[in-house]
Amino acid sequence: MTLPPAGPGTPPAAQAPPIGAGGAALQSGGHVLPRRVHAGYALGSLVTGAFGTVPGLLLLPYLTDTLGVAAGVAALLVLLPKAWDVLVNPVAGRISDRTRSRWGARRPYLLLGGLALAALFAAIFAAPFGAGPAAGAYVALAFLATATAFAFFQVPYVAMPAELTDDYAERTRLMSWRIAVLAVAILVSGAVAPAVVTVGGEGVAGHRWMGLFVAALIVLGTLGAFLGTRGAPTGAVGESEPTLRAQLAVAARNRPFRALLVCFVIQSAGVATILAGVSYFADQVLRDPTTGPTVLFACFVGPALLVMPLWTRVGARVGKRSALVAASALLTAGAAGLVVAPVLPAVAVYLVVAVIGVGYAGQQVFALAMLPDCIAYDTARTGRRQAGVFTGLWTAGETLGLALGPGIYGLVLQLSGYVSSDTGTAAVQSDAARLGVLLGFTVLPALLVGPPLLLLRHYTLTRDDLLTVAAGHHGTGHHERNVTAA
Repeated sequence: MTLPPAGPGTPPAAQAPPIGAGGAALQSGGHVLPRRVHAGYALGSLVTGAFGTVPGLLLLPYLTDTLGVAAGVAALLVLLPKAWDVLVNPVAGRISDRTRSRWGARRPYLLLGGLALAALFAAIFAAPFGAGPAAGAYVALAFLATATAFAFFQVPYVAMPAELTDDYAERTRLMSWRIAVLAVAILVSGAVAPAVVTVGGEGVAGHRWMGLFVAALIVLGTLGAFLGTRGAPTGAVGESEPTLRAQLAVAARNRPFRALLVCFVIQSAGVATILAGVSYFADQVLRDPTTGPTVLFACFVGPALLVMPLWTRVGARVGKRSALVAASALLTAGAAGLVVAPVLPAVAVYLVVAVIGVGYAGQQVFALAMLPDCIAYDTARTGRRQAGVFTGLWTAGETLGLALGPGIYGLVLQLSGYVSSDTGTAAVQSDAARLGVLLGFTVLPALLVGPPLLLLRHYTLTRDDLLTVAAGHHGTGHHERNVTAA
């Protein structure tokens, strides 16, 4: 897709040369963004947070406990449409890389993709066929269309930080704003959406109202991100590899990116199992299906708003990679410790969930702050602007991870004998099914978040690396081989 070329009215910042070209901007200390852009860009996390949270939280229970779909089938219906994004996201990235418009390469997709996403999200829960197999098939198709629209919002959105600023530390600040708003989005969508279902009458009717509520939240985030980044630096469309296959090959040779991507995808699956299990855990372990999910979400996300400045200081002191390891270790320890939840008082359970939330906040902010460093490194090293391909792969992997979580959790429920229901409330479960609910919410995410940290030993990219490559000082070539070799 090629939009009309930038005209005389295009803001000068939108016509700036690609970030990292020649290395001058990096060496001069980078570009510090105004607060308006920080806040505007961060508002896009209302979109990514809502879509990343609510389907993972409510779609599996909606299928099993409202539409009467068997847990194993429901797991596939949740997984397959998201897995489609593995193919769509790199294509969306390449399209946005090659787009020329007076709004820049990325912002048109924020608006168009976001508005389409809102409408399609509401359609997922419209339930025109009632309960049963036809209803399950409808949800799968609507979810597939929604995931496609999300790809065309998310990929350009995630590509923007590498082009908004060339400053190493400024990217962390930008991500801190984004993760803070993401925490609010997760809290609002994750805690309020189940409440809307309850107030709306439970069952199909309650989920229809919830779909409209989340759609409105997505529209708010879409307009905020589109208008808030108006006039911000976007970089010019520059030379890129001639084919998608060639671009993917370039990304695969970027060793720091490859290590970070695989680690983040597996960890995303772990986080997604927690999201998928909230309603089941509150019902079957805490025995509080009404207020339990809301309180769990408040404890999980609330601390993130408080500790974000602390994580920013930790990253500045020890480096992004070490901070990511520390945050992930905290998340892992909290999830594993929660396996004793059946013998703990509810207050203690909520405190452990708060510890998990603190780790989750750091895990998100540092992984997302390291991604634009990988992109800037590639741009400075090759002179080619193809951030969309990197973020297309990133978001495809993240989406796959977020889909695998509910899929794996649904499989655990199926294997443990979980009984589905079409009444809008969960059926009485066996001890084995309740054990599956517990292990899927605790031990499983711990195993998915902790071990992948070993992959980060291949991530060696630092601020000095970026400065060196941008300045063209490759020395004997040893460093470049160390960073990018397979």
